[in-house]
Amino acid sequence: MSPHTVLDFWFAKANRRCWFRSTPEFDRLIRRRFETLWEGARAGEWDEWASTPEGALALVIVLDQLPLNMFRGQALAFATEAQSRRVADRAIAAGFDQDLADECKAFLYLPFMHSETLADQDRAVALFERAGLVDNLRWALHHRSIVRRFGRFPHRNIVLGRKNTPEESTWLVSEQAFLG
Repeated sequence: MSPHTVLDFWFAKANRRCWFRSTPEFDRLIRRRFETLWEGARAGEWDEWASTPEGALALVIVLDQLPLNMFRGQALAFATEAQSRRVADRAIAAGFDQDLADECKAFLYLPFMHSETLADQDRAVALFERAGLVDNLRWALHHRSIVRRFGRFPHRNIVLGRKNTPEESTWLVSEQAFLG
């Protein structure tokens, strides 16, 4: 397995439609193809990928995006988010994001939007704004407003074993709710 294997799969035209509107079939395909890679990345076995722009991007996708598909509805979906932010942080500090196409850059920045820490949410907004990624910026502002309001993403509460506050319960059944 190489960074290009991940990037070729993730950015394949046929798979793009599933990025934010996945299907059970796509989730199963990702799990079959990449679960072992994710387990290795979680254990730090692929850290050397982070030394190049493409490798860092692939590692961020493995740690941030793929578990959302592989483990949908389970706590494991969020298990490597912090690792993905560390990889993304180092890649941005090295200027790797400047070498990436906009659609790739967006995935390098997404771990900050997935964080339940307001400082990371602020960073996501700043990154998308600076890059001129308007659609991503709209979602970053939305995610930040949720974390600003609740201090976390209420739609994760059940799978993470957290109890909803009354305000979260009301919001989760409202039209404004974001369910991930």
